[in-house]
Amino acid sequence: MADTALPAPPRSPLSQAADRLAAVTRTSGGALRLAELPFLAQIDVRLDAKGAAADAIGLALGLQLPLEPNTVVRAGESAALWLGPDEWLLVGPPGSERDLERRIRKAAGDEPVSVTDVSAQRTTLLVTGLRAHDLLAHGCALDLHPRAFGSGRCAQTTLGRTQVVLVSRDEPGAGFWVLVRSSFAGYLADWLLDAATEYV
Repeated sequence: MADTALPAPPRSPLSQAADRLAAVTRTSGGALRLAELPFLAQIDVRLDAKGAAADAIGLALGLQLPLEPNTVVRAGESAALWLGPDEWLLVGPPGSERDLERRIRKAAGDEPVSVTDVSAQRTTLLVTGLRAHDLLAHGCALDLHPRAFGSGRCAQTTLGRTQVVLVSRDEPGAGFWVLVRSSFAGYLADWLLDAATEYV
């Protein structure tokens, strides 16, 4: 007899911290908003930036791969993050990873390209509000002032001794995405919550 039980819905790495993150948002009076953006599609792409595959992938996705170090290019709900001279992280809405991967592989054709779905490797924290820069500055050595790390910038760095990809979002006041490995997400959430006590 076939098992007819419905599979359990996936649990995000920070599902047990959601209430504590929301509490900071409620009690900070607009100074901070902390939330998890779970299950974003994340595809790591490695290729020759000057090769034919780079342009073909950009056309297929409607999203050119950024060539300037530490920058982000957005189109619709997708973003391409420059991680290195031959490496990008493509981020899309939840559930789009297979479609992104298929489109990238098809566009690349026979060109040498590495395409890896790393969606389960990281989760994303949203950090916004008037004190978002101050909160992140507690544990990040980067100059996060908008003149130095303004909208459309990204960097691989450490935050509270945790390796992260930090993204300054494009919209004014939209804050940051903090992409963190799932196994460190709980630690980083605790660190952010502790650092946020100054603002609540």
